[in-house]
Amino acid sequence: ELPESWADMQEPLLEGMCFTLKYLGMTLVEKPKGEDMAAAAIRRIVATARVGARKFQKVILTVSPRGISLQDADTKEMVENISIYRISYCTTDKLQNKVFAYVAQSQASGALECHAFLSPKKKIAQAVTLTVAQAFQMALDLWEAAHAGR
Repeated sequence: ELPESWADMQEPLLEGMCFTLKYLGMTLVEKPKGEDMAAAAIRRIVATARVGARKFQKVILTVSPRGISLQDADTKEMVENISIYRISYCTTDKLQNKVFAYVAQSQASGALECHAFLSPKKKIAQAVTLTVAQAFQMALDLWEAAHAGR
């Protein structure tokens, strides 16, 4: 449950805001950003996810000005750490409105990957998207503050 003024709360964001989501999967994309690109990528991921009868990995997605970290909700094992500087886009899908997705450049291959997650409620997917946007702004503010003294 998010408080009404959660958009004004910068303290928790510095530490990292946590969301429990189900990881739907990943697909490669051609462009770093764009609503149409993201919608098509999410459709591919959801279609693939529906075909496989496997259980989705439950993850704790933590958003901070450093980026996004993914941790397995059951084993608490770190799955991935994505630097804020490698993330080029994030969105809540218009049709699949419980789906949050982000596009990031793979550290290993340099390819652009779209990762999608299912949230229990539409509001949570939107909250993750807004929190990532806030983290971007905060990272920029911190970066500008660090470089202002030069």
